[in-house]
Amino acid sequence: MQDYDETVAFLGQWGRFQQVVFFVLVASIIPNGFGAFSVVFFADIPTHHCLIPDVNLTEDWLNVIIPVEVIYGEEKQSSCSRYRLDVVRNLSAQGFIPGRDVNLTELEQESCVDGWSYSKDIYESTIVSEFDLVCSEHWKQPLTSTIFFLGVLVGSFISGQVSDRFGRKPVLFVTMAVQTIFIFAQIFSPSWTVFAILGFVSGMGQISNYVAGFVLGTEILTGKVRVLFSSMGVCLGFTLGYMMLPLFAYYLNDWKSLLLATSLPGLIYCPFWWVIPESPRWLLTQGRVEEAEAIVKKAAKWNKVQAPQVIFKDYHKYVDEKKTDPKEHSSVLSLLKTKNIRNTTIILCLVWFSLSFGYYGLSLNTSRLHADPYLSCFLSAVVEVPAYITCWLAMLFVPRRVSTIGVLLLGGVSLYLIQLVPDSLPSLSVALEMLGKFGITSGTSLAYAYTAELYPTVVRNTATGICTTVSRVGSCLAPFVVQLSVFFKYLPYIILGTLAVVCAGAAFFLPESFGRPLPQTIQEMPERER
Repeated sequence: MQDYDETVAFLGQWGRFQQVVFFVLVASIIPNGFGAFSVVFFADIPTHHCLIPDVNLTEDWLNVIIPVEVIYGEEKQSSCSRYRLDVVRNLSAQGFIPGRDVNLTELEQESCVDGWSYSKDIYESTIVSEFDLVCSEHWKQPLTSTIFFLGVLVGSFISGQVSDRFGRKPVLFVTMAVQTIFIFAQIFSPSWTVFAILGFVSGMGQISNYVAGFVLGTEILTGKVRVLFSSMGVCLGFTLGYMMLPLFAYYLNDWKSLLLATSLPGLIYCPFWWVIPESPRWLLTQGRVEEAEAIVKKAAKWNKVQAPQVIFKDYHKYVDEKKTDPKEHSSVLSLLKTKNIRNTTIILCLVWFSLSFGYYGLSLNTSRLHADPYLSCFLSAVVEVPAYITCWLAMLFVPRRVSTIGVLLLGGVSLYLIQLVPDSLPSLSVALEMLGKFGITSGTSLAYAYTAELYPTVVRNTATGICTTVSRVGSCLAPFVVQLSVFFKYLPYIILGTLAVVCAGAAFFLPESFGRPLPQTIQEMPERER
């Protein structure tokens, strides 16, 4: 059977049809960029302390009613306690002066029974101030991100199989609608529980449309344009949204306004249903040869080239002779069918887990890079641009396995070196962390393209979905990895660096796909050279 790329070569690689598909699919990824990391702002913890109700206290007592604690060597007001208000009120009424007549260390403290007062220096409000996710409820703050990523995990698992069964296009648009509707619904959440549940569902849509759009573009585009799309196009679309996020958050520093701004762009893509076609490759695997030919003939008109009368001649014969069942549906078990595909799947899952764990761990750590969270987020996003450009160039000229090992080692070693930097050179630590993110981000971009090239059309979306599902286990754990610094300052970097180096070793056993056509069947999957 003739290779698909050779069959449609008469279309060219960069006609009007490919340009429309390329840019529309890249644009569909932009909302994912600011949707994935908006939690950095709407769930940030403002400076806060116990609310002091309007009571008759002298100025001296108002200034000291919040105890001072030493945190990381700095004196700060307590966030979760105050001196007992009834005692302080009596002492104030009797004219006692704190520090002179009363030893503050001997006064009894109490929790914030009247609520909290939140600083509005940076944010007008966040879900933390809205639902009081502090002190005894502090655990809900990182759990908000984890629940979202659990939704991403479930979406990754389900969407891949649904897309392989019902098509790339319907899954792309349905999941975009899910993402838009449920982010918008979060604005009206009456409680944190409702907010988290809605976030779980929006997470399911968020990853599903990303994977469906990525696979759809990978299967429609050919040659160097496909490499450009899979390695840099979708990734820069994601990064563009990521870079726009701090701008939105700066001018919309209320959590409801920010969610509204991140949900509405999804409505823009509704008209593109009539522009984006289904994947002809997928249609061919389902035996729908006439529909695939209709799409390619329409593309030929857009590109102003003449299409053959019968385009997929070999595919007609292939179906007629029933050498294989084109309507046979793939499943997760297909990824364990042979030793070759099983080993590839296990190694890729490990690599994806490590990359996602590192990427989201470093991205959610942006608030620690600089006092200004908007600048920190922007820096974290900007470093991804050269990472994706480098990945694209590597995919053009360097074998996939070598590239994967190289970027994993770069990311892992850079994170290891942070613990060797003296405290007097904080800018060097930031530079090494950004270099580590550069390597891990490059690896994330490469993993999507590498995975799509290794697996055949019949299981490509399932395989990509399973790999992203495993990777989301890493993203679910990422909100908590930065919390490990309370035990040892460099522990998060040691963990992330170790995983990256281990995965670099595992990637050595992957097969090579550089310069090879996309496989159509499991039998055509490349094997590791011995």
